[in-house]
Amino acid sequence: MQLNELSATKNIEKEAWQALENSILYYKGRPIGTLAAYDPSVEALNYDQCFIRDFISSALIFLIKGRTDIVRNFLEETLKLQPKEKALDAYKPGRGLIPASFKVVYINGEEHLEADFGEHAIARVTPVDSCLWWLILLRAYVVATNDYSLAYQSEFQTGIRLIMDICLANRFDMYPTLLVPDGACMIDRRMGIYGHPLEIQVLFFAALRVSRELLICQGNQDIIEAIDNRLPLLCGHIRQYYWIDINRLNAIYRFKSEEYGKTAVNLFNIYADSLPYYELDKWLPKIGGYFAGNVGPSQLDTRFFTLGNLMAVICDLSSEEQSQAIINLIEKRWEDLVADMPMKICYPALQGEEYRVVTGCDPKNIPWSYHNAGSWPVLMWMLAAAAVKTKKPHLAEKAIEIAKVRLSEDEWPEYYDGKKARLIGKQARKYQTWTIAGYLLAQELIDNPDYLPLISFDKLPLETISRACEFEVSGLDLYMNL
Repeated sequence: MQLNELSATKNIEKEAWQALENSILYYKGRPIGTLAAYDPSVEALNYDQCFIRDFISSALIFLIKGRTDIVRNFLEETLKLQPKEKALDAYKPGRGLIPASFKVVYINGEEHLEADFGEHAIARVTPVDSCLWWLILLRAYVVATNDYSLAYQSEFQTGIRLIMDICLANRFDMYPTLLVPDGACMIDRRMGIYGHPLEIQVLFFAALRVSRELLICQGNQDIIEAIDNRLPLLCGHIRQYYWIDINRLNAIYRFKSEEYGKTAVNLFNIYADSLPYYELDKWLPKIGGYFAGNVGPSQLDTRFFTLGNLMAVICDLSSEEQSQAIINLIEKRWEDLVADMPMKICYPALQGEEYRVVTGCDPKNIPWSYHNAGSWPVLMWMLAAAAVKTKKPHLAEKAIEIAKVRLSEDEWPEYYDGKKARLIGKQARKYQTWTIAGYLLAQELIDNPDYLPLISFDKLPLETISRACEFEVSGLDLYMNL
């Protein structure tokens, strides 16, 4: 790198760090999170809150820099917001949920935290992913600090168990995946992802592994046994039924339909005419593949969803071969998925009548905008982590080089619009915190791959998973051999 380029990079990083500092939220004199965005030019709406999902990239960069207090404070305060009692009122959050966001409010001159479980959100969507991300962050804190005592506190053990109670509860479903409504994750508007969306299943898998690692055996044998049972089933289900490559596409193309009984091959009764075979045939490289966005009754959503696929690589849900195929697909289809700003949240966009029916004519989700194939710089840190994990860091370096100058010049926007991502999002906030933190975190992961275990499980031996107790791990043995 030339001296001038190095100097420019340092200036951009300094600017990003200052913007991240400006976003820190304080409660009773302690840092407890970061605002979603610090853009004084527009009305704050709910961007003046700390979102659990949004804070993850900021928290990871704080852990890397040794600023563990803000992450610990965040974990402790959000745990206090988790409902601990059963609520039969349909308009009350269920026991064990972690809120979507929280903010500091003043009541009679005193500071309080006010949680939002979706009751104030647009369309009143309740997040499913908040509790899953919370668990992932708890483990990252433990790995960074080696402070297992925090996770072993009774309050945290109860919090983990309550989340698992929700995830592993009796349900109207017979798949190992989680059944959720539309808007349950990062895509929090109507985008046709209700059912068993990939993003939730991957985060669920990671949350199960975290809980198996951190739960103390005493009093939790039933939950641990349920996790050991669920992990291999979930892993095998996703790897088999969600996977799309040219060989799998050929098999699905020749599926019979209306099969009945245990010998059925087309388990979900997918109709061949419902899939865009000729587009996929052109788009899929010979060596490459990805996990479908959703699988269910007569449903195979063949859109590429970035977060789910990258996190599948990071947390070892995908096999080694599948991980390499996903990264190879991204490299081969760089102009579609990365283009001029890393990277598309999904591909391709819903257009025409499909856009109108599936999104309800959502003006924010017009084709190639926002959740409908818009480009989100925050995804850059996941690309970096997946690239490091698959030993292709040059892809992340290339993405960072594309992004860094524009992000600074454009004042760190939330998302970009257009097929090439050349337009700042029509309603994008400037100085979006997870955009800033995503850039910084991506650079840190490239500069020092040793930080990868904060969010990846591959360097943890099986004994560590069982360190909290001596419990039968046959289910995990089966998972490890998948």
